[in-house]
Amino acid sequence: MLFSAFILGLLGSFHCVGMCGPIAFMLPVDRTNGFKKVSQIAIYHFGRLLAYSTIGLIFGLIGQRLYIFGFQQQLSIIIGVLMILAVIIPQKTFNKYNFSKPIYRLISKVKSALGSAMKKKTLDTFITIGFLNGFLPCGLVYMALFAAIAGGNAINGSLYMAIFGIGTIPLMTTAIYFSHFLKGSARHKIQKAIPVFVIIIGALFILRGLGLGIPYLSPAPVYDVVSGGVDCH
Repeated sequence: MLFSAFILGLLGSFHCVGMCGPIAFMLPVDRTNGFKKVSQIAIYHFGRLLAYSTIGLIFGLIGQRLYIFGFQQQLSIIIGVLMILAVIIPQKTFNKYNFSKPIYRLISKVKSALGSAMKKKTLDTFITIGFLNGFLPCGLVYMALFAAIAGGNAINGSLYMAIFGIGTIPLMTTAIYFSHFLKGSARHKIQKAIPVFVIIIGALFILRGLGLGIPYLSPAPVYDVVSGGVDCH
């Protein structure tokens, strides 16, 4: 499942470039000093990973609470179904229900803080930009968070999101260096492949929850005498 986090981040970064690309293009990096530029970009990515890990930690705790009450298998199935539905339900259906409205003011503050940070060039600015960038609404991040909840505890949730973030680094870095490199049919084809991969990951979570006794893919549930719940090894 952790491997799926990296692949989701790697393929999903084509979507990320479209959403967060403008931020990457406008990073106030020092273009006259190669080493300094690399350092600034690395700090920016560290800020994003820190944000993703923090969010994953929070959602992992939610999953942990559900696991304590013995919902491990059911949760894995529900997460898988939600991931698949998020792909096959038409986008216009989601547009009717703006789930961001309850936190719209918070998002506005994040964007405002990003705008202010973009005007500075100190090292702490880049970690601030990256950290705030990680909290901007993104469909692929939501998909990764579904998986983080199914991780079953805070550590797994945080680790899943961190690996997801690492998967986005190669393409996001390329976007900073070569803003026109990512245009064309290749990008479009990979974007079309993203939903297919999300469906595959969703199916894997469903298989995992069914506990069919298939090693690594769908392990049989083991009753945990201590917690009174079910644990899938």
